[in-house]
Parts: sequence; structure tokens; C-alpha cells
Amino acid sequence: MSYGVNARRRSFVAGALSAAAWPGLVFAQGPDNAGRNRQIYLYRGPDRDQRILEGAKKEREVVMYTSLNLKDSVPITEAFEKRTGVKVRLWRASSEKVLQRAVAEARAGRFACDILETNGPEMEAMYREKLLEEFTSPHFADLPDGAFPKHRHYVADRFNFFTIAYNTNLVKPAEVPNSYEDLLLPRFAGKLGIEASDVDWFGAMVKAMGEQKGLEFFRKLAAAKPEIRTGHTLMAELVVSGEIPIAVTIYNHNAERLVVKGAPIRWKALSPTFGRPNAIGVARRAPHPHAALLFADFMLSLEGQTLIKERNRVPASRRVDTHLNKFPFEMIDPAITLDEADKWEKLWSELFLKGEKIKRDGD
Repeated sequence: MSYGVNARRRSFVAGALSAAAWPGLVFAQGPDNAGRNRQIYLYRGPDRDQRILEGAKKEREVVMYTSLNLKDSVPITEAFEKRTGVKVRLWRASSEKVLQRAVAEARAGRFACDILETNGPEMEAMYREKLLEEFTSPHFADLPDGAFPKHRHYVADRFNFFTIAYNTNLVKPAEVPNSYEDLLLPRFAGKLGIEASDVDWFGAMVKAMGEQKGLEFFRKLAAAKPEIRTGHTLMAELVVSGEIPIAVTIYNHNAERLVVKGAPIRWKALSPTFGRPNAIGVARRAPHPHAALLFADFMLSLEGQTLIKERNRVPASRRVDTHLNKFPFEMIDPAITLDEADKWEKLWSELFLKGEKIKRDGD
């Protein structure tokens, strides 16, 4: 690859490079349209919106690869189709498989995808593979600075924030931790749970604390013998059941989905709060560039972001009022996952997994 990555990421990308890996797939082929697409994506004239809509209607469809689960992505694509008349061809898989497929197709000189929407590290990897193109949208003004990488070849449309969560029947209000250091108090020994794959959060936390102090904190946390489970959704359910009174790493939207159902769970953002961006980008050689840009606009619009909120996820737009992002936060540097993973995975495994291989969360 054209960038430094850890062995795991090299392996899963390499495994996708056979065109036979995707039987029955119809590819769009033809001359390199990257230059033309870039002009479309960056056009800022007064007739921009009209030109995009007219072009998209002529193209008639848009193809999206996403890791957003179908129960959340289908209502969004249906709303887009209803508003624009442009058909969405949706392919959903894990973030790693989205990356695999996009890289495999591009290296085979076959271009079917218009929109890529998945986790930040995978989006960064696709940027480094030159699969994405910079674009502009009138809705950028509604997004926080943390939604944009420096190169601006993708933009966050939703966030996963790492917070704690606790069972309200087992943790008294006065005992709820106010800092990460509070998690080390003797009363929480044997009551904590950590999601098994949150290595990038671990790396970001250690860096924020300072490496020496950060590693000392996590050694003490490991000594408290927290329960280690795979899956943020599962972790939230275990907090509700009381099996794990306090989850150290949980996506706050997973806890919130249970809060609104009346479950005995609450979440709290501690400082520093780190987030993973889930981002959207337009394909550099998209066969339907107008439709790609139209869909990106919709996803970042008030309507699209409101739909994300209604799915109990965290929208990126500041125009959408939600308490799920009303706290100071920082984005995890994707370099932790792409360039420094060997270091952080080794440390994490030694501290929490008894040296075993890390199992990835699918949610």
C-alpha cells in the first residue's frame, strides 16, 4: 500500500484484491473522469444546487457503500429517493469490508461506487488510496471543526462518542464517577466493564494524559480486573441487566437507545471525551458524480441529520438539537489506527486481554 499500516489492516485489504471476490457485481468502466468529477464537486456558482439536481436526475441513480446498519440507512435512503426521485443502490457491510471492496475495485480499474460512508479510520485509508475527492456543500457551515480532516476529502456526518454508562439501580447518584481517576476508587473494583476492541480510544487517552501517566492509569485500571466484552451494544445491555454496573467505554447513543425505553441506565461524558467520526465522502471516479454530491448534501442537510438523530445516533450538524453532543470533545487521530496500531494493540492486549488477539466490534 501507499501508506504505513499495521499487519491486520494490510491483511484484510490484501484479501480483497481479487476481482473474483465480488461475483455478479456490475462495474462501471471507461475513461478517467476524475478531473470532470472534481469540477462538479467543487463548483460554487449561484446555480450550483439546480445543476446538481438536474445532473442527478439524468444519472437516475447513486451507488453507496456504507457500514450504517440497514435499519438506520434504509429510512435515510428512502427519504432521499422520495425528495429527489433519484434511486439509491445500497450496499451495507462492516467498515473493514467497505474498505476492502472499494480498494479491490479501484485496483482492478473498475468503478461502481459513488458514495462511501463509514468509520473515520477506513475513510482515511480510502483517502490515502486516492479513492476520494474533495467536495463542497452549503451545509459545511453547520458542522463543527472536528468534522473535517485537514485534507477535507471526507466529512463527519455522525459521531460515536466514548462515555461511561452505569446502572441506576446499582450506582447511587452521589457515587457516579466525575473523572476517569474516580474509576480507580476501591468501591468500583469488580464492577467495571470495558469493550474489548477500543484500542484507538486507549491510544488517544494515553496520549492525552501523557504517555507515562496514561500507561500508569491503565495499569491500575487493569489491576481492578474489569469485565472485557466484545460489542458496544452488548455492553449497554449488560449494564441494564446489572451484570456490569459501570461500563468504562460505551457509545453514548447505544446507552441512550435504552434510556428512552425506560431502562435503568444512564451515560456520562468524562473529560477528555473522545469520538470516532463516521464520515461521508464522494468517490473520485464516481460514475454518477451529480447524484453523489446530491446525496452528500442530503446527508448533511437538516433533514438528513434529523433522520440520523431520530435513529438515536449522534448527528454532526450543530443545527440539530441533541444532548448527545453537548459536551467538549475531541476526535481520535486516525493515525492511531492506521500508523501506530501495532504499538497500541500490543499494549492493550497485554493489559486487558492476556496477550490474546483482539476481536473487533461489529456495531
